[in-house]
Order: sequence, then structure tokens, then C-alpha cells
Amino acid sequence: MIILWIAVFAASLALLIFSSDWFIDAADKIGFYFKIPSFVIGVIIVGFGTSLPELASSVASVLKGNSEIVIGNVIGSNITNIFLVLGVGAFVGKQFKLDFDIMKSDVPFLIASAVLVSLMVIDRNYSLPEALISIALLIVYIYTSLKSGTLDQELHEFEEKHEHNLSIFTWVMLIASPALIALGATWTVNSVIKISEMIGIGTEIIALSAVALGTSLPEVMVTFQAARKGNPEMAVGNVIGSNIFNTLAVMGFSAFFGKLAIPQEIVSFHVPLFLGATVIMVVIASDKKVFRFEGVILLLFYIFFLGNTFGVI
Repeated sequence: MIILWIAVFAASLALLIFSSDWFIDAADKIGFYFKIPSFVIGVIIVGFGTSLPELASSVASVLKGNSEIVIGNVIGSNITNIFLVLGVGAFVGKQFKLDFDIMKSDVPFLIASAVLVSLMVIDRNYSLPEALISIALLIVYIYTSLKSGTLDQELHEFEEKHEHNLSIFTWVMLIASPALIALGATWTVNSVIKISEMIGIGTEIIALSAVALGTSLPEVMVTFQAARKGNPEMAVGNVIGSNIFNTLAVMGFSAFFGKLAIPQEIVSFHVPLFLGATVIMVVIASDKKVFRFEGVILLLFYIFFLGNTFGVI
């Protein structure tokens, strides 16, 4: 039986790899066609699009009466995004420079969303008014990102490197690939949970590690492909957009379907770790350069996170 679920896991992972590759190509082409900078494409299209598995799995967990998975999924996914996703992007992309000034708009929203959700769950109660505040802040962030999204340099690159027409296939891939990403992520999570249950791992550990990793796999794959194809700005935008979406939208919308359970262990250890990870990311990106050795450090932090979650460290 466990061999069957391992096979399902392998197939789902393969689906994630291919669909994320299609998605990154379609998003890049359509983004440049509409003269949107690569970083904004990463934040709005890729960052939010690849967070759909977190939202889908969180809503499903609330409807099934396992709402403690939501906070574990959100906090675990955000930690994974910073340590693993950005770490992979930095390691694969070696050294790269950020041309988009993230410190003016995106980083303040990243910090605000992290601090906001931490303050909201510190009393182990996430109320409906708090959910509405989160969604309102998300709307403000999206509006701000789109308003500041046109840069003369990117427009010049668009004119030089990209054609003015788009094929129907590109639009089909943009629409279909997120669904394939969500499908692959869902079955990856299901298979990992089944395998974990068979070897006797608890629900909270699964939520923080297996579910968080499973729903972050689209970000890992998209970031890997973006860095490999020489588009590291999209990788960083992916992490920022995904984390803001997780803390504001996934928590916010999930609360509409039922009361969210907030375990004490997550509040006492993982929330502070999440805040620390956010600070580390801001420090790394503050000089608008990301180096390979910083990627290695982030990956080591991710190993520490997993080790502590499983009680090894």
C-alpha cells in the first residue's frame, strides 16, 4: 500500500515540475505583452497563482473539521518559501541583482502582513473582523503593486526582446497550468499525508512540514525554473507575493468557512521563527543583491526548521 502512495507522490511531483514550467513561460510572455515588469509578474501572477494550493487545502481542512492545519500550513509554507524557495533560487541563480526597488512598496507590505498575522494569532483566536482586515490589506497591496508596475527600462526590454502578438496556446497554458499545479500539489499533499500516517507522524507535524512543503512545491518548482532561465527577479517576487497572499488571503478567506484552531506550540515557536525568517529575507534583499552563499545559509535554516519540527534538533 505504501508503495502505491509513493508512486502517486512521484507522479504528482512530475506534474508540478512540468506545469510550473509551462506557467512560468506563459506568465512571462503575457506579462511582457502587457508591458508589466518581471518583478510585478512574479508578485501578482506567479506569487499568488502558486499559492492557490495553500488556499484550497486550507479551506478544505476547515470544512473537514481540521482547521488547525490552516495556521500550520500558512506559517509552515511562509517559512518554507523564505528558507527553501528563496534558498533554491539564490543557489541556482548564483549571484543576481534586483532592479525593482522592493524596499519602497513590497517589503513594507511583507513586514506588515507578517507582524499583523502574528499579533492576530498570539491570543490563539483569529476572529472574522481580523479576517476582514487582512483581506482589506491584501486589496490595498494588489492595487499598489499594479499602480507602480510600469518601468521605462522594462518597457524598453519588452520592445527589444518580445513579439507583440500572443498565441492561443499561451493563453491556454496560463489558464490551465495553475489548475495542473493545484492538482499536482493536492495529490502530492494527499500522498505525503498518507505515507506519514502509515509511519505514525502527528497531525501538527504533518501540517507544519508535509502539508507546508507540499503546498509550497509549486513555488519551489517555479522559482527553480525562473532562476535557471535567468529571471531571478520573478523568483524573489514569487516568494514575497506568495507570503503576503498566505498571511492575508489564506488565513482571511479560510476564516469565513469556520473558526480556526490555533495550537499553542505554533504560537510559541513557529510564529517567532516565521518573523525571524521575514527579517532575514529583508536583510538579504536590502542591498538589492542576492548571493549564492546566502542561499546556502537559507537552506541550512530550513534544515534546522525541519529538524526542530520533527524533534531531531
